[in-house]
Amino acid sequence: MRYNREYSVNKGINDRLAKDSRHKKLTGVCAGIAKHYELPRLAVRLAAIAALIMIPVATGVAYVVATVLLPER
Repeated sequence: MRYNREYSVNKGINDRLAKDSRHKKLTGVCAGIAKHYELPRLAVRLAAIAALIMIPVATGVAYVVATVLLPER
């Protein structure tokens, strides 16, 4: 018996958020986010730098947590 789920048929959505070790600069977090949401890597990196300048503690903690928790692709 097969179940055809509509939400699993969509190929445009990546199934998991993971670090991208192929296009990484530091740990691959920004590249993984860009790949998951289909955004330019440069835009995500610039947004991360801007967030780091405006709210450094929260952004730094979030980046370290994402580095530890996100799996490698």
